[in-house]
Amino acid sequence: MKLESSTDTGPQILPLRAFSDNYIWLLERGRHAVLVDPGDAGPALAHLAAAGLQLVAILVTHHHPDHTGGIEGILAQLQGDVPIPVYGPASEDIASVNCPLVDGDRVELPELQASFEVIAVPGHTRGHIAYYGRKLCGCGVLFCGDTLFPCGCGRLFEGTPAQMHASLGRLAALPAATKLYCAHEYTQANIHFALAVEPDNEALHQREQQVARLRAADLPTVPSTVELELATNPFLRVTAPTVRASAQRSSGEQLTEPVAVFAAIRAWKNKF
Repeated sequence: MKLESSTDTGPQILPLRAFSDNYIWLLERGRHAVLVDPGDAGPALAHLAAAGLQLVAILVTHHHPDHTGGIEGILAQLQGDVPIPVYGPASEDIASVNCPLVDGDRVELPELQASFEVIAVPGHTRGHIAYYGRKLCGCGVLFCGDTLFPCGCGRLFEGTPAQMHASLGRLAALPAATKLYCAHEYTQANIHFALAVEPDNEALHQREQQVARLRAADLPTVPSTVELELATNPFLRVTAPTVRASAQRSSGEQLTEPVAVFAAIRAWKNKF
């Protein structure tokens, strides 16, 4: 099932399922393809072979094995005389990355008539990056790995609450219509928590019903949009009085700074 099909403004975007809940994103135009966070070689190689696609690049958001574990197997089978570029964060130790990136870099993918801006989003890991295609698919697309999820955000394995709060702020500032492609199917569980934070959020209740219908049909709940996350994601709503009040009840502390509210909500979610 192709989630995007825009021959004029961007490549087609397809989710390849891996492990229990991962998405490997595949972008294709014509006979060329790019993979995002291929943690498992099997689904990627199978689709590329079945569709007769040539892999021209791999994009990696961070070093965790469920995002990188398939790269070596893919390269071992597909690598020709010219190395396939593997883009990833310069500050993380990913052996297969041959095109290291830092904040503000640009990735040009001429075979897909696409380009991406690199946004540093530390928090989940110290060097996590996201890829923003400003002009793709008519609205802009963002591959955000494990930083921002529908109604949620990534765990802070290496970064600090202040780093993640700032990273989410950068993503929340993107145009409202930007489509957000994360790397896991966590939406139902995240909505369950979000409703504990904001039980009277009508947009959340509507989203709960929509997501239930998608999952009952075994369909992805991704992509989301910046606009939808601003209305329903408690980690982007830490300045809302309702979210602050819930954070204070959960933590038992008076919280005045948004980053403190974020930290309290994240700590609550860790135990939820």
